[in-house]
Amino acid sequence: MYRRYLARTARRWSFSTASPRIVGCWDHVGPAPKDPINGVTEAFLADPSPSKINLGVGAYRDDKGRPVVLQCVREAEAKIAGSVFLESLSAVVNSKMIEESVKLVYGNDSDVVKEGRFAGVQALSGTGACRLFAEFQRRFHPESHIYFPDPTWSNHHNIWRDAQIRERTYHYYHHDSKGLNFAALIDDIKNAPHGSFFLLHPCAHNPTGADPTEEQWREISYQFKVKNHFPFFDMAYQGFASGDLDKDAQAIRIFLEDKHLIGCAQSYAKNMGLYGHRVGCLSILCSDSKQGAAIRSQLQQIARAMYGSPPVHGVLLVSTILSDSDLKSLWVDELKDMADRIRTMRTTLRENIEKLGSPLCWEHITNQLGMFCFSGLSPDQVDRLAREFHIYMTRDGRISMAGVTTGNVNYVANAIHEVASSGQEEAKILCSISA
Repeated sequence: MYRRYLARTARRWSFSTASPRIVGCWDHVGPAPKDPINGVTEAFLADPSPSKINLGVGAYRDDKGRPVVLQCVREAEAKIAGSVFLESLSAVVNSKMIEESVKLVYGNDSDVVKEGRFAGVQALSGTGACRLFAEFQRRFHPESHIYFPDPTWSNHHNIWRDAQIRERTYHYYHHDSKGLNFAALIDDIKNAPHGSFFLLHPCAHNPTGADPTEEQWREISYQFKVKNHFPFFDMAYQGFASGDLDKDAQAIRIFLEDKHLIGCAQSYAKNMGLYGHRVGCLSILCSDSKQGAAIRSQLQQIARAMYGSPPVHGVLLVSTILSDSDLKSLWVDELKDMADRIRTMRTTLRENIEKLGSPLCWEHITNQLGMFCFSGLSPDQVDRLAREFHIYMTRDGRISMAGVTTGNVNYVANAIHEVASSGQEEAKILCSISA
């Protein structure tokens, strides 16, 4: 008996002293492809050049290129200092943030808000709101697709793919005009199967900065009504397109007027500078308050399984700012200042490139809106900007205008002119040779 015990002990000892690697368990796991935006930041950080510039980050920077803590946020921090984050307080704050958020999107006097005809939940910023909706779509419309604009924010594809929703695209950007391809967009809406799900950017389209006009939004809404499509709006940049919160919500208000049932993801990462706090809201409009309560319970259940409940500090900041008239007014002023600085940089960048005698048209820099400019630069030209000028952006040529400052705009303009003009000269040579 004792010998058998010793033998078993020896076997256990041999396992414990063997190599800690468990053979085969994770051998099939390879590295994930790099996120195109995070990859830009990694390359920028690895560059030792003192003149390097990051035009890939989609968060606001001041005219010195520094992250900004808004004054309204500082004052809200002072107001909530010492608050005891009890469970009951968390629920109250959450409810207040959702109420103020839906007012921001649908309007203070909107009937859907007054009558409670919506389901709203706090989300982990805009990404979390999109992910919650994607999972909701999978559960209750498992055979459906989601139509994305071509192009769209790269993470949209990841979010809906992980929810196992099949994706399709609709025409959006016109590469020659560097603006909206409206005719093709409308054709795709008309040709999509009845009752399709479409993701729409209500303002400051990411990455192109090309937004429909009010008349075009009305036509889009009409065609959605004819086809009974479901519009899901990703509102990541409210206030950044025009500097006016209501004007930037105009597309959603048009759909609301036309009696659509709408889904909307909101984020306060950019327009309140709360990127690290992950504060967002998902809302879905409903036929009545009873349906709203049912959908809300389903969304809460999905969130419960994903992450339990979101943190309370960021949502307390947002609810404090939105529910305090003085702080909200201060926020509106600061948001306008941010939007105005970005517009000024657009104008200055375009003027500086044109002064260099560029043979190309650069009107799209000022025609586009919001945080991003879709420059029209090719991947090879973007690579050259990084290699020779230490200027970093995503390879589709998307420029974060918040990264352009009065201190670097001349350098950026000269670099863009150099790589774009060289491309033109090469094209002329190739054309003359082929002729």
